[in-house]
Amino acid sequence: MVENNNMFAQGGSASGGKKVAIYTTPTCGYCRMAKEFFKQNNVAYSEYDVAADADKRNEMVEMTGQMGVPVITIDDNIIVGFNQSKIAELLGV
Repeated sequence: MVENNNMFAQGGSASGGKKVAIYTTPTCGYCRMAKEFFKQNNVAYSEYDVAADADKRNEMVEMTGQMGVPVITIDDNIIVGFNQSKIAELLGV
């Protein structure tokens, strides 16, 4: 697991106290896009590399029923893929 809880701008995170996580692989382009979106919007998140972490990979499959990445969780909401408008809506950014 990669903890990425850095606040990217003064004033803290734009996630408004929401718990944000992303399940990724090192070669996933949409994962990189999602992480860049988080960075641009000052969103703190936890990152799980499912290529290296079998437990997190199994957790992701149990949660979604599939192996595609990214899988993004925002509190109890699950987003499969990089749906920028849905992510922005859930984060209020």
